[in-house]
Amino acid sequence: MDLGSFSGFDWVVIGLVVLVILTLWAGIKTVPQGYNYTVEFFRKYTRTLHPGLNFIIPYFETIGAKLNMMEQVLDVPTQEVITKDNASVKADAVAFYQVMNAAQAAYQISDLNQALLNLTMTNIRSVMGSMDLDELLSNRDTINERLLRTVDEAANPWGIKITRVEIKDISPPQNLIDSMARQMKAEREKRALVLEAEGTRNAQILKAEGLKQAAILKAEGEREAAYREAEARERLAEAEAKATQMVSDAIGAGNVQALNYFIAQKYTEALTAIGTAGNSKIVLMPLEASSLIGSLGGIGAIAKEVFGDGGGSPTTPRPTTRSTPGVSTSSTATAQANPFVIRPGPQGDQS
Repeated sequence: MDLGSFSGFDWVVIGLVVLVILTLWAGIKTVPQGYNYTVEFFRKYTRTLHPGLNFIIPYFETIGAKLNMMEQVLDVPTQEVITKDNASVKADAVAFYQVMNAAQAAYQISDLNQALLNLTMTNIRSVMGSMDLDELLSNRDTINERLLRTVDEAANPWGIKITRVEIKDISPPQNLIDSMARQMKAEREKRALVLEAEGTRNAQILKAEGLKQAAILKAEGEREAAYREAEARERLAEAEAKATQMVSDAIGAGNVQALNYFIAQKYTEALTAIGTAGNSKIVLMPLEASSLIGSLGGIGAIAKEVFGDGGGSPTTPRPTTRSTPGVSTSSTATAQANPFVIRPGPQGDQS
């Protein structure tokens, strides 16, 4: 196409078309997701464009500031802090913030990032400087909470929301770290000694309680044994008394053989005790064998009198004959054979 063939009117039309295209291009604005644009009318803020397709008045309205509305990270460099107890520590932190009002963030502060950085650093020194070293090292959550509240309140007029402020690291000097290690060691040793002392005390208490309980049980056992032994002696004494009473009744009734049985029993028990003594191996006693045999004969006579001879009726004991001036030969022989037999004396008395 020959450009010379265009007339002046054609050039005017072409210029108008180009002008319309440029005007449309200048009036149509697309805002990406996560951003907000401010619109200025002759360099004065009028409104904010949100993500999507937007229209402005060409040549009269222009885009002022393009602000990121997503949450952003602000790295706070390491800085030295003097604590309340004059300990020097190094601390670094990180802050997270989000632009909530694009107009305030664009026109209320000139350098947003630098302002937030200085604000965070200043409050870190203020908050950490009001705490002791031990409190500073053990209450990091409290520090984060106080920093978040303080910085967020200060940044609110700028249309900024501080979402989180975190202390990344707190580094005391090396000599202070060594002192803290010695202090921790001493504290642990003290706790170990306290626990050992408490364990010893508890063991002694338990041992004393055990000895006390054992003594109580032993005393109760001895008391029960003494009671039972006394009861056994009482019953034995009752049995002895009953046996003695029976022998006495038998003697009183004229049955001399019962007394012979009682004496022979005691005699036999005495010989048994002498023979079984631990300090005697050979026992020489001036005793006649006929005496023991006579005792046994007396016991046999009692048995015959009780049970009868050959199963018959009991036999009546034969009275011993006596001579007027002296003793007869048969009586003397009987007395030698059985020295435990008691003969009736003169006038019917028993000796």
